[in-house]
Amino acid sequence: MAKADAIKVAILGASGYTGAELLRILLRHPRVRIVALTADRKAGEGIETVFPQFIGLGLPKLVTIKEVDWSQVDAAFCALPHGTTQEVIAGLPPHLKVIDLSADFRLRDTAEYAKWYGHEHLAPKLQDEAVYGLTEIRRSEIANARLVANPGCYPTSAQLPLVPLIAAGLIDADDIVIDAKSGVSGAGRGLKESSLYCEAAEGTHAYAVASHRHGPEIEQELSAAAGRPIVVNFTPHLMPMNRGMLSSIYVRLQNGATADDLRAALLQRYAVEPFVQIVPQGVSPQTRHVRGTNACHIGVFADRVKGRAMLFSVIDNLMKGASGQAVQNFNVMFGLPETTGLDQIALFP
Repeated sequence: MAKADAIKVAILGASGYTGAELLRILLRHPRVRIVALTADRKAGEGIETVFPQFIGLGLPKLVTIKEVDWSQVDAAFCALPHGTTQEVIAGLPPHLKVIDLSADFRLRDTAEYAKWYGHEHLAPKLQDEAVYGLTEIRRSEIANARLVANPGCYPTSAQLPLVPLIAAGLIDADDIVIDAKSGVSGAGRGLKESSLYCEAAEGTHAYAVASHRHGPEIEQELSAAAGRPIVVNFTPHLMPMNRGMLSSIYVRLQNGATADDLRAALLQRYAVEPFVQIVPQGVSPQTRHVRGTNACHIGVFADRVKGRAMLFSVIDNLMKGASGQAVQNFNVMFGLPETTGLDQIALFP
């Protein structure tokens, strides 16, 4: 495609980790031309002063959102902090396709959003329009969407193994334990005491116990799969690594199912999916094997406790858990091959 006819893209919030990851992917996307980068506090600077890895690439300077010429933009990736995106997107022109990486449009119930995020939803009419963007599960809806709410990293790693098994009635939807662990980049680039090297290195701990905002997002989508409200036990942990996510999921088997049945169901469901791989029997998936990719690797094990099984799901929290899945959704929205710009092999070691 000629460059003049490329899909013109703006990245809002380009100075954060997910913004940088979007840049890394989109710079090698054959159908994209990056025309605008925003970062209010860094406006007027070159992106290479924020992320030196982008030096010499001729990228546009950082500007404020108000300075963007939206008539020259076809699609916007919003990598802005939670709680700031609703009003921003409400103010964008209606011709834009928008992929929002924040949590601002993930919860369909605006009252539930207010409960978990501490303020009223600021764009309820847009919420009615937003499509939840777990690509493998909601592909047809995403294809026709103008606004896609990109899923959180923990919900992505938990839902990909669980949704097909709940929908098939192979596990008890009322007895699910999700023990999840994330790299420090999941907390964002902002200065936080808990993200300092001495606070995060050489140790691990649970956080936001029984109160993490990804809990209701996970329950919303698993309830949709079950056809009724369900509640899960979900606890996140911080790991001393830059990126990566492991969800260890403990389930009770149902209707005479075995762990082999779970594995067979997942193999069938994801047989033609480019980014979801069921690892060989007896293999435990590792975060290092998906680092820098849009892949999700899933392993299935029989528990030694009769009638139970264990699922292990790994993703790169900045890729399949954020920017990679956002580009995957962008490709679906524009009718492009889903893997366009996303065919990276994992960085190892």
